[in-house]
Amino acid sequence: MTASPRFVQTGSQSVVAVIPARYGSQRLPGKPLADICGKPMIQHVYERTAQAGSIDWCLVATDDERIASVVREFGGHAVVTPDTLQTGTDRVAFVARSLPEAAILVNVQGDEPLLQPTMIDEAVRPLVADPRVSVATLVRHIDDEQDLTNRGIVKVVLDRDSNCLYFSRSPIPCARDAAPGSWTKRHLYFKHIGLYVYRREFLLELLEMSRTPLEITESLEQLRIVEHGHRIKAAITEHDSIPVDTAEDLERVRSILSKRT
Repeated sequence: MTASPRFVQTGSQSVVAVIPARYGSQRLPGKPLADICGKPMIQHVYERTAQAGSIDWCLVATDDERIASVVREFGGHAVVTPDTLQTGTDRVAFVARSLPEAAILVNVQGDEPLLQPTMIDEAVRPLVADPRVSVATLVRHIDDEQDLTNRGIVKVVLDRDSNCLYFSRSPIPCARDAAPGSWTKRHLYFKHIGLYVYRREFLLELLEMSRTPLEITESLEQLRIVEHGHRIKAAITEHDSIPVDTAEDLERVRSILSKRT
């Protein structure tokens, strides 16, 4: 069933989810349109996003009319953004500029067809509950020790108030005296799930922040926020997701969804 987006303004806490979707992926070109069990991937993401109880409205921000046309065909909303925009954050901010009534913007990655709607609600909750929180994201416990050394899985360390201290592709923190294979028995490790929630004012401010050395070194955009001295609140989820970056990821997601169907 196609989920219909809705925009019901709820005052100062209106929440809009924006799904950036780029056609020209280097490793998997055109992946938002890749078929997964009879639907394009972007439709899976859109429908899951629209099911989140915290979302007032959702839309796709894409650099390609082919993606926008498909979204409109299944009943979704789409905006074609300039192809000069470099990142998904840029595309979300482009939309935010034209939606002053949106107090909170959710950046839902367009390659997360397994994302659970409740994960979006978990990430939005810190901003709704605390006006001092400007940006939040999701983290999950790492159960598999092999994930610690997988550079494709971003690790994050938290302070005692669940603010993100640092993100890295390397295993952090280092369990100096632990034997190989026993790190997760010695410490509670977290992986980062790339879902971001911003207050509109902070998102527009973020665009004016210069790129930072740690961001460039790790190739992790979120480090720009930390390196400029701002806090990212982490919501801990029990759910997991598989971002589709490669053809192997795509086949894995197809297999999972076909079994659920």
